Parts: sequence; structure tokens; C-alpha cells
Amino acid sequence: MLDAQNHQGKFGQDYIRALASAAGLLVFEYDLDRVGIDLGFRFPGQPGGLASPAIEVQVKTSSKPNMIGGEWHYDSLTEQQFNWLAGPDYTVPRYLFLLPVPSDRKEYARFEPGGMMLQHLAYYLSLETEPQIADPRPTRRRKVRVPLGNVLTVRSLLRLFEPNPIGVA
Repeated sequence: MLDAQNHQGKFGQDYIRALASAAGLLVFEYDLDRVGIDLGFRFPGQPGGLASPAIEVQVKTSSKPNMIGGEWHYDSLTEQQFNWLAGPDYTVPRYLFLLPVPSDRKEYARFEPGGMMLQHLAYYLSLETEPQIADPRPTRRRKVRVPLGNVLTVRSLLRLFEPNPIGVA
């Protein structure tokens, strides 16, 4: 069995893969994680006139999420990870996907007569308008705030491929 940290991270990526599959997207993964990107998605078509657009994401999970007001306050991104997502200079748009998970990993999936339910909702955040941190350090953390309205669903995931996606200025 996987240790708790690897189990939680794998569940998060598999949850996002299942959502992408439900949306009809192609999923890709780099052979090395050298730029903080866990998964990439490609739309097999031409939404909004672009042929086969793509997005890249960093998937983070938290078994102790901190909700304040209408936002998740996530403080486990290193400054280096933050910089891999921040700023407008990426050819392929980048997002943070945050999945709060149960603290008991036996609760990741529940089974009901209608099917299987994965716990809990996932959220997305663009850091495109955030300035990068000068001299980032992998040991320092950068808190981000993810609005509760940024629920990751099939519809919102597909909208991230549009020319002016939701949640992006």
C-alpha cells in the first residue's frame, strides 16, 4: 500500500483524470516533472476557432484545508511551484487544481446504489495575473486563495479552453 502522502497525491491526480475523461479530453503527462506541471489536457477539436487547444495543471491535495470566508487558503505551494504557475508568459495556460480530501483515506471514495462518489469537490485557480516572486526559494511557502465559486466540473473544465476562460482576468 502507498504511504499516506503518495496515496493522497495519486488520488488527486486520478480524480482529475476521471473528470477530464468525463469531459472528453485527452490527458498527457511529461516524463519528468521539471516545471511543476502534473498533467496536461488537450481538447480534440476547435473550440473558439483554435485547433486542439491545451492547458497544463499542477494538482494539489489537502487533508487539512483552511476555508476562510468564501475562499480556500492554501499555503503549501513553495515559491518555486508558485512561479511555475504565475504570470502571463506561458504559451499554454496554467492552472492550480486544488482538491480537499478526507483525512481518512478510506473515505476517498464512497459507494451508493447510484454509483461511486469521489470525495470532495475540486477547485481551480489561474495565477496568470500574479507577479512572479523574485529569487524564489523551494523552502519558502506562498499562500494562494482559491474562491469557492471556482468549482471544477466538466463544464468549468471545458470553459478553461475558451479564449477568455472563467476565473481569468
